[in-house]
Amino acid sequence: MDALHATLLILHFLGLAAILGGALEQWRTGGRLTTPVTLWGARAQLVTGLALAALVFTGDDADDANHIKIGVKLLIALGVAAVAEMNAKKTVMAQSARLIVALTAVNVIVAVAWK
Repeated sequence: MDALHATLLILHFLGLAAILGGALEQWRTGGRLTTPVTLWGARAQLVTGLALAALVFTGDDADDANHIKIGVKLLIALGVAAVAEMNAKKTVMAQSARLIVALTAVNVIVAVAWK
């Protein structure tokens, strides 16, 4: 179980790096369409985040799981994925890269600071 958790956590961090890297590149170049790197990073974050939450809920310390924190993180991740998906094929929001970076930063802050 520890190897699975570690693998999922590494993949989760790689998704985070993909989101931030792609969105910052989009922001730097002034591109209006979400980059494929950002889009796939957002998808990876959702899948690995749900898998990590499932491990928490089915593990020995399931009673100590913070359902509200996990719910807040899920809502923010869904927001990031929604913005990325909407802007992947057509221009919807002019400031999508900034919104993606901001939401991702908030999600990291929630993950680290909320105990």
